[in-house]
This record gives sequence, structure tokens and C-alpha cells, in this order.
Amino acid sequence: EAGFPEGLFRALILSNEAAATVIADPRVRAVTLTGSDRAGSQVAEQAGRHLKKTVLELGGSDLFIVLEDADVALAARTAAEARLLNSGQSCIAAKRFIVVEPVADRFLDAFVAAMRTRRMGDPLAPDTQIGPQARQDLRANLHRQVEASVRRGAQLVLGGTLPEGPGFYYAPTVLAAVAEGMPAFDEEVFGPVAAVIRVKDESQAVRVASASRYGLGASVWTADSARGERLARELEAGSVFVNGLVKSDPRLPFGGIKRSGYGRELSEYGLKEFVNIKTVWVA
Repeated sequence: EAGFPEGLFRALILSNEAAATVIADPRVRAVTLTGSDRAGSQVAEQAGRHLKKTVLELGGSDLFIVLEDADVALAARTAAEARLLNSGQSCIAAKRFIVVEPVADRFLDAFVAAMRTRRMGDPLAPDTQIGPQARQDLRANLHRQVEASVRRGAQLVLGGTLPEGPGFYYAPTVLAAVAEGMPAFDEEVFGPVAAVIRVKDESQAVRVASASRYGLGASVWTADSARGERLARELEAGSVFVNGLVKSDPRLPFGGIKRSGYGRELSEYGLKEFVNIKTVWVA
């Protein structure tokens, strides 16, 4: 209906070796990847050998910052939704929940209660809210991250066990007292596991937020929208939402910084990533 020629878009199921061959083909002028930071490094290296532009939308350890003047009940309900997007398997799902001390206990109690109510089951059943993880090895790595974080001092508040029965399910899990040096802080946790981090104040929240190697998305919760906007400018992230969960929208540029990649998808900026800008000067 849009008038594109036949064969313009094609889906190929390729091995890593075959993908490298496609990238090297002179008919391919640019490459974009949505995947892990490790895969992004490999694709960027292959494309760089042939001087081809890349756009990389990679992993994240997205922030969910709750300040003392926030609507804690609303923030906690939204936090559960933000963490469990696609059963927790989303690059823009909230993963690190940074909460200032005055409201930390209230937030944690409400957040755990919201996570506990989510129904896990058959992904085809209409009342299921959490389905299985994509692969067995991914679930095993998720469990490794949880157990390693607990060994290093994190507090297991909810979940953290492998459910019995068929399917690669992992129950909603909440870790408290998470800090740098734990997988729940340092790595991308791709599943329904939330890391709650208490901080003294807004300044410490920014420092803790910036300690990650990732910089994809963040959300800030406060009753003062001007304060939220000011804080958003300080955070190292490709997008920041004030009093809302992080999401993509075709009207808005989407992408990250640091190990979360570079370039932008969607919006006018996304279109310009895939065109060549030419200057024509007629005197």
C-alpha cells in the first residue's frame, strides 16, 4: 500500500558467520542491531572493517528513581509494570530501582505487594501476566545473577527460586540492599528480577545511577515536574520519563549511550540515520 517495491524487506535466519558475510556484501550500506552489548561490539567491528555506518540499540540497566515527594503508591504499581514488561525480557524494562531513604520502606512494601500479585502461567492464557523466559540457558544465567548478588550481600525479599514443572519460568523476584559489585547492579538482568537500592538523597541517586556502564532509559518520580526535568538533564541516559514508565514511541527518538549503543531509531532522527545527506550548491 505504501508503494515500496517487491523484495525491499526480507527476513533472513542467519548464523553469526553468515551474518558477517552479509555485512561485508557491498550491496549492504548500513547495519543496525538490537541486541546485547557483546553482540553490538562484534557487529560494529565487522561493519567498521568495511566502513559501514551502524546504529546499535543494545542492552540496558534502566533506572527507576523515586524521590521523597513522589506518589509512592502510584510509583510502586508502575514499577511492577515497568519491571515485568515482556516477562522482564525488555531492554527498556526498569531494572534498578533507586529510592531515597524517607520513602524507601513504603515503596519496597508496596512494590513487593504489586510484584507478588502478578500471575505466572501459560503465555496463551488470557489471564497470564508473566510467561516463561526465552531459553533455558537465559533462565539459568538469570538465576546465577540472583544467587551471586545474594552471596555478595543483597537481601532476597521475594522469589529467587526456580519453579517446578515444564517451561523456563522464573518467578517475580525482588532484591534489596543491592550495590555496585553485584551482578544485579553491574550487569543487565534480563528477566523479572528487580534490584532496589536505597540512597540518602537526590545527589546520591544521581551518583548511583551514573555508576552503570549502561545508559538506555530512566524514569524519575516526583511531585515537582520542574525538579524531575532538572534531574533528567543530569542522568546519563538516552531517554528520561518523568512520572511515567520508559517506552518507545514512533514520534520520539529512541536509543542509548555508553554500553547501550549509539544512534537513534524512530522519529525524524531515526529516519536520518539511514539516509545520506547530500549538499548541492548552485552558484
